[in-house]
Amino acid sequence: MLTALSIRDIILIDRLDLTFESGLSALTGETGAGKSILLDALALALGGRGDAGLVRKGASQGQVIAVFDIASDHPARALLREADVDSDGEAIILRRVQAGDGRTRGFVNDAPVSVNILRALGALLVEIHGQHDDRALVDPASHRALLDAFGGLQAHARLVRKLWSAWQNAIEALNEAQRRLAAIRSEADYLRHAHEELSLLNPEEDEESRLAARRQTMMAAEKISADVREAFDTLDGASSPLPLILALLRRMERRQETMPVILGPVTSALGSALDQLEEARSALDQAIRASEFDPKDLERTEERLFALRAAARKYNVPISALPAQAARFAEQLRHLDEGERDVTRLSAAAQAASEDYRQAAATLSKARNAAAARLDKAVKSELAPLKLGEARFLTRLESHTDNPSADGIDQVAFWVQTNPGTHAGPLMKVASGGELSRFMLALKVVLADSGSAPTLVFDEIDSGVGGAVSAAIGERLARLAGGVQVLTVTHAPQVAACADRHYLISKAATKGQTATRVAQLDDQARREEIARMLSGSSVTDEARAHAEKLMAGAR
Repeated sequence: MLTALSIRDIILIDRLDLTFESGLSALTGETGAGKSILLDALALALGGRGDAGLVRKGASQGQVIAVFDIASDHPARALLREADVDSDGEAIILRRVQAGDGRTRGFVNDAPVSVNILRALGALLVEIHGQHDDRALVDPASHRALLDAFGGLQAHARLVRKLWSAWQNAIEALNEAQRRLAAIRSEADYLRHAHEELSLLNPEEDEESRLAARRQTMMAAEKISADVREAFDTLDGASSPLPLILALLRRMERRQETMPVILGPVTSALGSALDQLEEARSALDQAIRASEFDPKDLERTEERLFALRAAARKYNVPISALPAQAARFAEQLRHLDEGERDVTRLSAAAQAASEDYRQAAATLSKARNAAAARLDKAVKSELAPLKLGEARFLTRLESHTDNPSADGIDQVAFWVQTNPGTHAGPLMKVASGGELSRFMLALKVVLADSGSAPTLVFDEIDSGVGGAVSAAIGERLARLAGGVQVLTVTHAPQVAACADRHYLISKAATKGQTATRVAQLDDQARREEIARMLSGSSVTDEARAHAEKLMAGAR
């Protein structure tokens, strides 16, 4: 609830500090004293539109601070957490600075915030109802939620919202699967051809390096094979020196016995030469066999290597990545088959989610229709004492199965018929200012237990009505104040007499300037003010007695 309001340099208010408590508080005063200024200042703190004209003459800027004490689980605290504003303390402090050049700045708990945050927060903390108010209950956007709250349908509404989300997620999953499948289908022929081509090619890991090395070896062998064979023929053919060296070695061995000292080294050298030549002949023989290859093998190796390189260029990947590319093509073809199955499965899931949502939405719609009938009846019972006995309140509910939303299939709007034989229409368009405020009061009384901002402000909703209706209004405001804090600006003594606290708004001239003042009245001062409201500028004893009677009757 609102616990304090501080105003500096706003229109006629130079400096004002007020404290408020729970229950019903009445604000009274003569016309022009500044009651509307007080509400304008509060609206500014709640995120209302700023205006340079709000700044008091002679001041460079004005400021309004509104302090609220709310529960730890109130939605306002969640909103502040989302906005990264500290809300752990007991109080929430809204501050708005209005500069003389028209600019404004907003703060919550001394943290700067945008006007949108301030406005959203203000809507959660205070509802303002007046003859020309276009917010709160008048806004058709809130009527469906109010009907759900009245009918105790919030849990079912949350279920519908959850099923809607599941349905939309299912549709999105189906659409994504269809997009993927369409993309694969558009390349299906290419994928099949590419996969078949790479499957026939069957590239292997590190195949390029192996083929290149083998090709290089065969090409080098081709170049040296003639020389190697010629060298072998020299040592192994008809002109080979091996037989001559062998014959010479045998002759020297026979002569060695006669001259061992001289011929020993010779025979040893000839034996070594013969062994080395034989070893060279054997090595050349092995080289010939090693360098031998089928020319067709070189041709096949080159063809394979060139085929791999051509495929790599075609698919714009390194040769080493061809096996992975082949695997990707196979995976995409597999996705084509799986995509067909996924689309079928997701289509069935989306259909099931749609049916779940529509069934729940239809059930909610039926419950809303029943709640609407109860709401109309409850509001009607409140209208007669408010001099609206011939009027009708109508909860207009239109169901559109072809235009569903997260809130179900229903559009809800509060309509009224002010007199028999006239056309019913939207509450804001059909009811006059005085009628509108009384319709709002009746509706608010009925919805008192169905969720509300912690502070309600009623601005002259008793305007233009007689004493009996004013008494009925005061009684209903007092009933409302049993559950929430209620502030009412009133000219009706019957309403003021029902208040738990009474604030008198007046004007005073100081230093050549007029300033608005607000004073909380004690019982004696209250009686005098209510008597003034009854009799006018000249307060009589009869008026005082009547005021005492009104106050006593309201206790």
